[in-house]
Amino acid sequence: MTAMTDPPNEGFRLSQLIYDTRYRSMTIQAVAFMLIMAGIIWLANNTVQNLSALGKDFDFGFLWSRAGYDINQRLIEYSNDSTHGRAAMVGIANTLLVAVLGCVLATLLGVIAGVLRLSKNWVVARLMTFYVEGFRNIPLLLWIIVIFAVMTESTPQPRDFREGGTASMILNDTVAITNRGIFIPNPVWGEGSGALIAIFLASLVGIWAFRRYARKLQEQTGQILPVLWVSLGLFFAPVILAYFILGRPVTLIYPELGGFNFTGGIQVRNSLIALWIALSLYTGAFIAEVVRAGILSVSRGQTEAAFALGIQPSRTMNLVILPQALRVIIPPLISQYLNLTKNSSLALAVGYMDVRSTLGGITINQTGRELEGMLLLGVFYLITSLIISSAMNLYNNSVKLKER
Repeated sequence: MTAMTDPPNEGFRLSQLIYDTRYRSMTIQAVAFMLIMAGIIWLANNTVQNLSALGKDFDFGFLWSRAGYDINQRLIEYSNDSTHGRAAMVGIANTLLVAVLGCVLATLLGVIAGVLRLSKNWVVARLMTFYVEGFRNIPLLLWIIVIFAVMTESTPQPRDFREGGTASMILNDTVAITNRGIFIPNPVWGEGSGALIAIFLASLVGIWAFRRYARKLQEQTGQILPVLWVSLGLFFAPVILAYFILGRPVTLIYPELGGFNFTGGIQVRNSLIALWIALSLYTGAFIAEVVRAGILSVSRGQTEAAFALGIQPSRTMNLVILPQALRVIIPPLISQYLNLTKNSSLALAVGYMDVRSTLGGITINQTGRELEGMLLLGVFYLITSLIISSAMNLYNNSVKLKER
């Protein structure tokens, strides 16, 4: 009877990197990585040599030189004596502002239009179809220019607000809509305003915690709590009470007509408003189709079962259909948010000073650092897109089906 012995353990051979399936994939990836890095190094070296031939170098020192130009709409302090780096930061802040406002409004418009497009009311459904098809099939740049032209040409001039003029302020004489923009009250943060902000943030945390508790309670017992009214109470009541208890730490400076323009308030320029509305309406039309597709992906039996249990149509949509449709809606919705953020670079058409206009426009023209400027501009959009994508993917993981 012969004894069974294990085969001899052969040592590692270089040929295994190609012929052994255990190592072949790693070999291919390593070779591909080295080729890509070699290509990048070659491009960088070739670029530096061509710049040297033109008498230029690769340097970011221009960011600390004086900018010398003004920016009409800004969220942080800036003057023409500031550096180009500061001007770039102002442009970045302006870009993020219109991106955040656009994503919020586009989502609201898209969800409403997507749901109403499936309405059984023929007029409502056709109106939503007209909105979706109209905005999706006309270039965004045209909508930006049209909305800007309407706001500039159809609104009164500041001089029309004088006594005896044809225009008047709205909301108890606190807001003025003119062809130069909308003038709104300017908040002045006094002593105790930090505590007021902390209370407001705590209210938001309380709303989130209560809604989470209400959702878990409903899943476990079926009991439905008045989430909307409690959320509204938590949103307004603590802040209003704290506002008076702290002695009104926040005051408002209202816009007043002085000379040829309004003074004393915040001027929201028509360029920002036109860009915001156009981006929201345009992207909202695409989101509406995403929402409609997500709703249609849910089996109609789900809706019929909810109706058979006596659940109201509004609750059926909020509790049965939309939670399941989100698994289909979220992935393409990420792409729409990314498109909206990158499409904000069209702000140059109406004079809104975003990062494309500052760092990618005036700064490049003044310094001649087109390669460095475009590289920084691309890095900004890349990082912003990755942040948006990562945040939305986290939310997508929270709503997807949990398999055993």
